[in-house]
Amino acid sequence: MTAEQIDAFWSAARHQTRTNPVPGYLGTYAGEALAPPAWAFGATPEQAEELVGLVLAGTKTATAGALWDYEHEDETLPRVGDLAIILDGAEHPRALIEVTQVDVVPFDAVDAEHARLEGEGDLSLEHWRTVHERFFTDHATHDRGFSAAMPVVVERFRVLYPR
Repeated sequence: MTAEQIDAFWSAARHQTRTNPVPGYLGTYAGEALAPPAWAFGATPEQAEELVGLVLAGTKTATAGALWDYEHEDETLPRVGDLAIILDGAEHPRALIEVTQVDVVPFDAVDAEHARLEGEGDLSLEHWRTVHERFFTDHATHDRGFSAAMPVVVERFRVLYPR
């Protein structure tokens, strides 16, 4: 990923969507809209490629992360209205998304609707729990282990660009 690629993508996305973050937005500096954070879904290039494909197909409109990872990394939780540039497995910008809902719930309280909106596998809650327990165990940045009661940040988003 290069800054030039991100800037070019952001410029095109802002033009096509008429997106102009308001003053005070996290990505605004001295009245200029800076590119929102750029990141990939998953923990590997293969996962990033698969998941951005689901986003672009309209199948994936939700995601989840361990609250303990957010805390360990001192990362701000997503907020409704936040924008993000989603990268593919080669770290190229592919989509601009906007967060539409954020909740923190215990892992075992994530529901079937959220699992379906994540768009992975057979879209079932059982699949979601199996895959996410493994993900939250294998890719945790915190040292608290996995727990069915662990807090999970579940969010919904919509794709703004490309349409």
